[in-house]
Amino acid sequence: MMEVFSVGNVEFLLQGLMLTIKIALATCLISIVWGTFLAVVKNYGDKMSRFLASAYIDIFRNTPLLLWMLAACFVLPVFFGQFPQAFWGTVGFSLYTSSVMAEIIRGGLNSIPKGQFEAAYSQGFGPFFTLFYIILPQTFRRVVPSMLSQVITTVKDTAYLAGLGIAELTYKSKTILASLKSFEEILLMIAFVAGIYFIICFSLSMAVRYYAKKTSYVH
Repeated sequence: MMEVFSVGNVEFLLQGLMLTIKIALATCLISIVWGTFLAVVKNYGDKMSRFLASAYIDIFRNTPLLLWMLAACFVLPVFFGQFPQAFWGTVGFSLYTSSVMAEIIRGGLNSIPKGQFEAAYSQGFGPFFTLFYIILPQTFRRVVPSMLSQVITTVKDTAYLAGLGIAELTYKSKTILASLKSFEEILLMIAFVAGIYFIICFSLSMAVRYYAKKTSYVH
């Protein structure tokens, strides 16, 4: 027990956990911004821009996440220079997750009545200000539960980065597991790391349920 939960091991895992949280947070923020842009373009852009946005979303949503992480880590540095693996892993992660966020946000956009646009135009709002001040705020309120669910998935999917040698939580735990000698110690470490992921993801899922319950009363 003491060997598994030594001060060194706990500090080692906490370093990995911090990187996991940073990558997940950065990925979610980038994905919301880029996904919003893709959703708006796919819904309201011209024919060519709608085609490009649709192609991007379809390609990324129908190919493996790990493939894009690998591409980001081993292809993009050739063109854009050397940065830490964690940076490129986050880029690949964000490119993929943006396609999922785009479809979530697009669903919210489609749920807004067209009368909202007509009312805004009648008040002198142009297309940009109508989207920014009237349509998107309503959209985000409607899709918050779905977006938070995707955030939970994003936190769990950071574990894929371990396969690229990025020292997030799963990679750190794998390093410790290699030094453990007994089967019981290995099980204990796996359970401990699973517990960390569970606490984070379950807390987020409870927030999703609370928000959904709260907003159901409003509607």
